[in-house]
Amino acid sequence: GDTVTITVKPDTGYELDELTVTDKDGDEIKLTEKDDNKFTFKMPGSKVTVEASFKLIETEPENPFTDISKSDYFYDAVLWAADKGITSGVTDTLFAPNVSCTRAQMVTFLWRASGSPEIGTANPFSDVSSDAYYYDAVLWAVEQGITGGTGDGKFSPDAPCTRAQMATFLWRANGSPKADGANPFTDVSADAYYYDAVLWAVKEGITSGTGGNNFSPDAPCTRGQIVT
Repeated sequence: GDTVTITVKPDTGYELDELTVTDKDGDEIKLTEKDDNKFTFKMPGSKVTVEASFKLIETEPENPFTDISKSDYFYDAVLWAADKGITSGVTDTLFAPNVSCTRAQMVTFLWRASGSPEIGTANPFSDVSSDAYYYDAVLWAVEQGITGGTGDGKFSPDAPCTRAQMATFLWRANGSPKADGANPFTDVSADAYYYDAVLWAVKEGITSGTGGNNFSPDAPCTRGQIVT
């Protein structure tokens, strides 16, 4: 018959998810919430079991970039990429979402998203120097069969990454799965090297094209589009 008070003290960054008190038969005893993290119940004539579970407090990630806002379609994607260490922007405060993404940036994003794995491949490219920020990323992409370069022993790191290349890189990074379904785009032909990649990207919800039944395969992909 006594009133028992339970005070819950979650660790920093956590909050109470569920709190239950049961009697010896496993029946739940009614809890009354008095104030923040204080609960009371009437003690029955038997032992009781108190169980609590906790969950992480979900916080809105801080936006370090002055050139993106919540109204941008890529807002959540950019903050996710920054939080995961996939990108740190072009400066500490600028992400440059509408600037064309280079081939070097694309494979670097992929490499970091994959955990920045170590590589054991020799450098096949004359235009990729060992002190470049993207060196390990490019060699990893070669090792994984994601890219073979642009021909003549070159990777063309500073060239814009086209939408077709973007889809192909992602497709290969995911094991080059066989694509099925109808082709929704008038500018993607069945004999294009990126055909399966684009259809896979549509199926996976990665892209829906640029409108008017177009994918715009040769258009440069922006940094905002890439992280999204």
